[in-house]
Amino acid sequence: MENKQIPNVVFKTQEREGDAHAQTCFSFEWKDLTTDDIFKDKKVILFALPGAFTPTCSSTHLPGYEKHYDEFRELGVDSVVCLSVNDAFVMFEWGKHQLAEKVTLLPDGSGLFTREMGMLVKKNDLGFGERSWRYSMYVENGEIKKIFEEAGKSDNFSDDPFEVSDAETMLEYLKNR
Repeated sequence: MENKQIPNVVFKTQEREGDAHAQTCFSFEWKDLTTDDIFKDKKVILFALPGAFTPTCSSTHLPGYEKHYDEFRELGVDSVVCLSVNDAFVMFEWGKHQLAEKVTLLPDGSGLFTREMGMLVKKNDLGFGERSWRYSMYVENGEIKKIFEEAGKSDNFSDDPFEVSDAETMLEYLKNR
């Protein structure tokens, strides 16, 4: 997968007015965001996880990237994106709950990007339906330079490995490039 272009898809996101961390927002508009909008002429870290509000995703995965965001920026990264096969409303609420202010939360509600990445797995054993396998990648101008995929990717895998897609592994990779 490394040295290949990322899939070309359109994400259905929301643009909101008001305080992002307020209990309610004043209004929102649907906004289409393309992969070019996110990756073209940029250095981007994208990490993907099974779901908002889930234990590892909420306690460690997203908080780790939020914590190290400034270090990534110092290493030349333009943005850090968290992707999940959840809708825009869920991702917005999760971002508020997590107090995520630096990492961009990107909804892949229909799993289009995740499917094209070959990372869509069934989590029917947990009642989740189809979700993203846990991984992270470093992308320059739409080209995958490095990907860290958790071991054991398969449908209804009984474990939730979290060994290589963490912020510290990505940080170490970028420091040693």
